[in-house]
Amino acid sequence: MRRLRLSARVLGVEQTVVESSRFDAAATALVVSVRPHAAILNRCGVCRRACGGYDQGRGRRRWRSLDVGLVRCYLEADLPRVRCPDHGVVMSWVPWARHGAGHTLVFDQKVAWKTTRMSKTAVAHYLRISWATVGHVIARVTADLDRQVGDRFADVRRIGIDEVSYKRGYKFLTVVVDHDTRRLLWIAEGRSKTLLSTFFTELGAERCGRIELISADGADWIFHAVQDHCPNARICLDPFHVVAWATKALDEVRRGMWRAIRRSGQKLAATDLRGARYALWKNPEDLTDRQRATLAGIQRTNKPLYRAYLLKEQLRAVFAAGSDADRVDLLDAWLRWATRCQIPAFVDLARRIRAYFRDDIINTLTHRLSNGLVESTNTKIRLLTRIAFGFKSAAALIALVQLHLGGYNIQLPGRT
Repeated sequence: MRRLRLSARVLGVEQTVVESSRFDAAATALVVSVRPHAAILNRCGVCRRACGGYDQGRGRRRWRSLDVGLVRCYLEADLPRVRCPDHGVVMSWVPWARHGAGHTLVFDQKVAWKTTRMSKTAVAHYLRISWATVGHVIARVTADLDRQVGDRFADVRRIGIDEVSYKRGYKFLTVVVDHDTRRLLWIAEGRSKTLLSTFFTELGAERCGRIELISADGADWIFHAVQDHCPNARICLDPFHVVAWATKALDEVRRGMWRAIRRSGQKLAATDLRGARYALWKNPEDLTDRQRATLAGIQRTNKPLYRAYLLKEQLRAVFAAGSDADRVDLLDAWLRWATRCQIPAFVDLARRIRAYFRDDIINTLTHRLSNGLVESTNTKIRLLTRIAFGFKSAAALIALVQLHLGGYNIQLPGRT
């Protein structure tokens, strides 16, 4: 194999002629002079269409490539401009790098692969590039992969929607996942009906009409956006959030009783009731012996509070029942019990569920779809944020999240 052809193989470039190489002492780097094959000269950098030449551009350009041993390596070549009928005057296409990028394709691919396995700070230190450059590379790679995949929204039938906090000061990301492929479908900064509507606009009216089920919590902004854009979709209310409503009502009862007991001067009883909140919140199978004893004491001495605890547990049991019919019957039975229980917090909760959420809960009971996948995705997003010690911009985090959770198959360069 000829030396120059071997050099091209080592550099990971194709359709490229290696002309010469030299060591640049000022840059402490190996500089390899290259040029595209004659057959692909003067092509538009955007669409790769053969075009007429325009000028010589800004002269010689350099692209960062993979290191050669312990030395940084750059490819250097002329980069003339061409006049494209569709895109105007643009830089000509080169086969070793993406249009407008300052790094080679194999370098970008290595950065992307390492970023899925290490923090951005570690990748930046390892490859001797800036933290921001890692983010730019990730954005280029994910955009290129999206173009290769084509329509990411094809065959979407069941989705989950939620928000996740990524920074102090009420900074949120809206997250949409595909329940069937279990991949991140869409993510954007903020949480509002208007923002979510942009996702449905990208999806298009035809594909919105094909969506069958949407798992979500009880947020109004999700409900209103779904009603406006997805006429055939049924919302499945997440069981965790439904039980959380009952837990909140139970805690409201406990705090009301605690205030009444404290005002009556029973300081010891008030202290015991204040310490009972964890025993009341936790699932029965997770209770410690001491917490079980606390619950037994409440059962003997505080019937209204224990009845509120049973209401919470019975609502949780609704989602664990065997058949779909049993689940629906148990839900209706729970609504009747909560309505006549004479505990204001649970009476209000039952009325609210009956008025606004009963059908959505029945969808959950029937189709057994929850927001568990979305919550798992949110946990991974928080982990990525923690590993990076936070993000200054949402765009950098979004690019990293898409690379990790978008279902892409990132390979190291040179591997088959």
